[in-house]
Amino acid sequence: MNNESTTLSNSSSPLDLAQTNPADTKGRGMATERTVTASRFGRLAMMGRLAGGIVGGAVSEGARQLAQGQRLDFGNMLLTPGNAQRIADRLSEMRGAAMKLGQLLSMDSGNILPEQFSEVLARLRENAHFMPLGQVAQVLNQSWGKGWDSDFERFYFTPLAAASIGQVHEAVLRDGQHLAIKVQYPGIRRSIDSDVDNVSTLFRVFNLLPENIDFTPLLAEAKKQLHLEADYKKEAAAIKHYTVHLADDQRFVLPEVIESLTTTEVLAMTYLNGQPIESLAELPATERDTAAASLTELAMREVFEWGLVQTDPNFANYLYDADSNRIQLLDFGATRAYPAPRREALRNLLAACIEGDDTDIGRCATQVGYLSADDVSDYRTFVIRLLRMATEPCRERECYAFGSSDLVQRMSNILIEMRLRNQHGKMPPPDVLFLHRKLGGLYLLLSRLRASIPVHKLILGLPQYSG
Repeated sequence: MNNESTTLSNSSSPLDLAQTNPADTKGRGMATERTVTASRFGRLAMMGRLAGGIVGGAVSEGARQLAQGQRLDFGNMLLTPGNAQRIADRLSEMRGAAMKLGQLLSMDSGNILPEQFSEVLARLRENAHFMPLGQVAQVLNQSWGKGWDSDFERFYFTPLAAASIGQVHEAVLRDGQHLAIKVQYPGIRRSIDSDVDNVSTLFRVFNLLPENIDFTPLLAEAKKQLHLEADYKKEAAAIKHYTVHLADDQRFVLPEVIESLTTTEVLAMTYLNGQPIESLAELPATERDTAAASLTELAMREVFEWGLVQTDPNFANYLYDADSNRIQLLDFGATRAYPAPRREALRNLLAACIEGDDTDIGRCATQVGYLSADDVSDYRTFVIRLLRMATEPCRERECYAFGSSDLVQRMSNILIEMRLRNQHGKMPPPDVLFLHRKLGGLYLLLSRLRASIPVHKLILGLPQYSG
């Protein structure tokens, strides 16, 4: 298949279906083309081969230790860079829930994974491998029927982006309408539950998850969330909800869903042609700070006002149109609803962290689920310190300079101190962990943009904030 044009052999009419060069996709790095294994047996076999590879890597490390006259350490035999890379490579190849669970576990939730694995799994947040033409055509034939190409002037088979659940293609209809088509990997929805179970079992067998933390609620919530993400009709509904909320806000642009072409496994939207949000870093400070403040206010409104939160922290979910100074919002598959009582508990905790004392923070943290009545005092002190530190930008009365802040390093130091004292603690409630992903990703973006914005003032401007 060349980079100029190709046709589908089973199309009812010839069509110039162009193949773009991966290097020309707005600077986003692409992985290689890999067929998605759709059957449960095939995916289980892949996990089995991964387990065998981990054992082989551990044996090799053990031999190396013996050759150097070292005492065998089974933990260090497993925690090798090679084994970490094996896990990341296999999950990226599998895609679907296997890859998504790796992404979730790699996010900052108290350093629950060994550092070597967390660093490698963090790469799973970038683009996945992408499907070959034949599999893309298979999904489109099943969703639209054979002969679908007669409606298109062009369909670019090399995707603009590839992620854990699906990949996005550029297309042009016969009437000239420019579209972005999200195509789900085949078999992904059917494999969600088994993928989550198999990956979590593998991690437990090789002691990659702390034994003193109960991951059951997170795994159950991950399955539920992934089933939602794998239903593109639900994502289309989320786009419409956000469009209503932002109807009068000229700072943001959302794609329009093309109902006639949208199914559970294919999502058709109007194409947005902005540049990667990181391109803002090259613009003047005034423009950077304006966009950063808009993104921060948007996140606050999602959490505290609407109770509808897009929890995926990927930078690629935001584009910037420098000509109109507008932010383009993409990918609403990971949208979660937060009911009014939950939003109130979160607002109370934020208010306590801004204005209250340790007693106030401890009480509100218990309501949210960070703490419980039987936690030892040292652990409560750690959690309160972390919450105070995490909300530092919210207390700054002037502008908070994200680009020069060492907040992440200071929070990491507290987590390391907790580990040294053997106080891993507990997992926060799953819905809070998804908020960690959202807000952690926002913080990293604001740091990348070297933003300096009045976070405290933005909070006070929220109609639903009870400060």
